[in-house]
Amino acid sequence: MFAGFFHLSWLGYAIVALLLTHVTIAGVTIFLHRCQAHRALELSPLPSHFFRLWLWLSTGMVTKEWAAIHRKHHAKCETPDDPHSPQVLGINRVLWGGVFLYVKESRNRDTLERYGHGTPDDWLERNLYTPFPKLGVVFMLGIDVALFGAAPGVLIWLVQMAWIPFWAAGVINGVGHFWGYRNFPSADASTNLLPWGILIGGEELHNNHHAFATSAKLSNKWYEFDVGWFYIRIMEGLGLARVKKLAPRPRLGAVRPAVDEQTLQAVITHRYDVLARYLKSLQRIAVEEIGKLKLDARQGQALKRWLGEAALQIPDQEKLASVLGRSDRLAKVYAMRADLEALWARSAASHEQLLKQLQEWIQRAEQSGIAQLQEFSLRLRRYAV
Repeated sequence: MFAGFFHLSWLGYAIVALLLTHVTIAGVTIFLHRCQAHRALELSPLPSHFFRLWLWLSTGMVTKEWAAIHRKHHAKCETPDDPHSPQVLGINRVLWGGVFLYVKESRNRDTLERYGHGTPDDWLERNLYTPFPKLGVVFMLGIDVALFGAAPGVLIWLVQMAWIPFWAAGVINGVGHFWGYRNFPSADASTNLLPWGILIGGEELHNNHHAFATSAKLSNKWYEFDVGWFYIRIMEGLGLARVKKLAPRPRLGAVRPAVDEQTLQAVITHRYDVLARYLKSLQRIAVEEIGKLKLDARQGQALKRWLGEAALQIPDQEKLASVLGRSDRLAKVYAMRADLEALWARSAASHEQLLKQLQEWIQRAEQSGIAQLQEFSLRLRRYAV
């Protein structure tokens, strides 16, 4: 049996497998995800061609297919048209069978034509990577066996083949829309997962990504580590990458005496911070009302959860409506949340109409007699671009 060029301990082979799969996840998050799917950064030809070659060898994935499926996921998130939503398909199907959902969607020509624009279309793509995706993984098997021997090489290759289907297609697409914590109240069910940053390249910060899809940096809080962003910064320093977009950081200035166009622009730009802050005010009011409504601990926790979710099942909607019917303060603040979100929702409203809506919203908040709303209205006046 061929022993290979390198003779390592089994621990050594395990480390090699982790290093090789780490290169693959770096290629997915930097090249496929942030560069190709979202145009958050540009890569020079050297890293771009390296990642394309490596991903062809280690995954057999086609750039156009991956970018198209991911773009469709964002466009149709948590709907029946989402290629891999655990909210629609169930967590077990996405977690353990995410790769099959990916393969199924990759055969949808409408998805590729509608969402696959702007991906590489050179000679290599047309004549090698796209028509022969399985050839790459066969080459990788041969390389692994030649370098590490038959048994270790095959095992390392199997780990490489399973890495992206499990971590990306399963964990990120499944658990990342089912369980975890949320920094931003995005309309979908995306969550952040810790502490697997090194293993998944920063992709575990999925809620951050859905809030700011075109940001090259996925971390937001001080305790979050995005190793993909770390590599991007190194490549940027070497002149191999150029960052195009980052998530806006909330800026606060002096309270504006009048609500003008700059206020509107700032509120829309920082909409996720605005909504997160508003939900905190809503939770504070809920804590005060729980005692008045004589709700027990379980009911109180359920109420706070209902108030924070963007979409509720019909039974929960009915329970929440029952509670709101007993509290004018909660009902008012909850209704004003929808009016606030309407400012940045996709609609046919003109700029002038949106400005008038914001002015009226702040006026209602100031005249509501609810301290939390009055405090929040002052914060809205302080947002700056």
